[in-house]
Amino acid sequence: MTTSKAEQLKNQIAQTATQTPAQQKPLTPSQQVGAYLEKMMPAIQAVLPKHVTADRMSRIALNVIRTNPKLLECDINSLMGSVMESAKLGLEPGLMGQAYLIPFKNNKTNTTECQFLIGYKGLIDLVRRSGQVSTIEARVVYENDVFEFEYGLDDKLIHKPTLTDKGAPIAYYAVCKLKDGGSSFIVMSHQEMLQYRDKYAKSKNFGPWVSEFEAMAKKTTLRQLIKYLPISVEFLGVNDEASGIEVHRELENSQMVDGGFIPTIDGETGELVK
Repeated sequence: MTTSKAEQLKNQIAQTATQTPAQQKPLTPSQQVGAYLEKMMPAIQAVLPKHVTADRMSRIALNVIRTNPKLLECDINSLMGSVMESAKLGLEPGLMGQAYLIPFKNNKTNTTECQFLIGYKGLIDLVRRSGQVSTIEARVVYENDVFEFEYGLDDKLIHKPTLTDKGAPIAYYAVCKLKDGGSSFIVMSHQEMLQYRDKYAKSKNFGPWVSEFEAMAKKTTLRQLIKYLPISVEFLGVNDEASGIEVHRELENSQMVDGGFIPTIDGETGELVK
């Protein structure tokens, strides 16, 4: 009886070994992505900041990809490249708002590709991770608020919001306090914000610049402020100086999406698709 079972097992192993690829069950797109992430674990671990593990980043990325059928259609190289970008910055993709993996149609190559975008919360996390900033925030100024500011050797910012009959927005500002006791702020008028939107926004007639203008304006002032903060590469919580330089560049030039607005991007025009 034992000999018979041993023979059966031997035959099963032999049959599996001699199966042709056509006979083997093909991997699903989800399984293929999982296999690629498994192979990439050492590379992911090599670029991750210390506060995130490769296993956690891989699990989160795989969950995000599996729950979005469009991501499973993406070119595998662009998809894995986006995961590596997320890992390098130590930002977890998904609905928490740190970062997003965005599928888009590249009409030039007729393929679906993935683009990595930093979320609003991810941008704030990178700044706070420096260890040099205690608080950072952005606010809207309305026409009936008390608002004064001065730039110079002794910068001054006073904002007393009106609780009723606020009026129309007239300005936006971002302000931060540094742990060494210093502070910094930047103010943009409503007209300056409209000019900024018209110059840089890929879509000003629909999307968040229409439905969430004030949120986009606040994020814009934050990004402008970040350019002038004394955040050194060595304080960004990355493994080496080269990675730190890339993170610093991301802080200055990052593309961002709002936590409630995940766009679809046309690969040929670069425009957001409704």
